[in-house]
This record gives sequence, structure tokens and C-alpha cells, in this order.
Amino acid sequence: MVDTSVQEFVATGRRKTAVARVRLMPGTGKITVNNRPFEEYFPIENLRVHATRALYLTNTQNVYDVWVNVKGGGPTGQAGAIRLGIARALLMTDPNLKPLLRSEGLLTRDPRKKERKKYGQPGARKRFQYSKR
Repeated sequence: MVDTSVQEFVATGRRKTAVARVRLMPGTGKITVNNRPFEEYFPIENLRVHATRALYLTNTQNVYDVWVNVKGGGPTGQAGAIRLGIARALLMTDPNLKPLLRSEGLLTRDPRKKERKKYGQPGARKRFQYSKR
């Protein structure tokens, strides 16, 4: 039998090619990313602050335990995906947080992606060197 007394909020966040599935559960503020401690997964302080911005803004960093499964992309994209996922999960916990999260831009998915390489040139925008003579 499954215990349904513990409320769980699940949301998805995306950034570049990273996809984060975020699970928010009432707890003490423990954050786990891919079954590893948050500080171990993101050793750079900037990325930790970026990922947990929504929790600090709503003052819920010690109210919920966050369990994240993230894949794809690099560290920055993954931190951005986690940030969006946490913001969306917090919105499920309390719809009154929407104006605050929206004003900080935490509910907006960042549409920027790597531009594809085009044929006849070495990269997306760069051209091969032109020689007139």
C-alpha cells in the first residue's frame, strides 16, 4: 500500500538541452540532484544560487526537500532547468506566489539555444575566409 499522506509536487524545467524533473516534498530543505548532494553536484557557488533563487525569494528554503533528476546540457543549462522546475513546483504549492515569481522572471522558459551549423561555412555564423586575389 502506498502512503499518500505526504504531499508531493512534481514539475519539469528546461533550459538549452537540459531537462530537469523536480519533486518538492515537505521537509527540512535538503536538496538532492541525481542521487547526489546538491553541493557536490554543483561545486560552483554561482550555479547553486542560480538554481535555488525561487526558494530564497519565497523564503521556503527550509520548508521543502527538493529531489531533482536532471540530464542533458552542461552545468549552466542544468542549473537553469532546475531553477524553472523549482519555480513551477512552488507555484503548485501556492498559486499566490505567481506574481512574485513572474516579476522575477522565474516562470519564463529561456528560449535561447545553440544555433545550428550551416553548410558552406565553418559554424553557425562564421564564414570561411574570403580571398579576392
